[in-house]
Amino acid sequence: MRLRKQALGSRNLIGVRVEEVRKKKNMKQKELLAQLQVRGVDMNASGLSKLEGQIRYVTDIELVALSEILEVSVDYLLGIGIRK
Repeated sequence: MRLRKQALGSRNLIGVRVEEVRKKKNMKQKELLAQLQVRGVDMNASGLSKLEGQIRYVTDIELVALSEILEVSVDYLLGIGIRK
């Protein structure tokens, strides 16, 4: 497993949870990208990596697709109602 080279950014709230849930499901980035493509979300590996690293913005369409694919709520991805 590769370690992140850059510090986490501040351009989205969901990146850390997307990566966390994806890994818990033993899903590779490639698999997630394929499922996003099926839902009409055009994202490449670099875009997903930047999303997970919180260094790229996330559209509402991407947010909904990610919640459906990962089988978690949009609220969960946004960190709403999660105790820290």
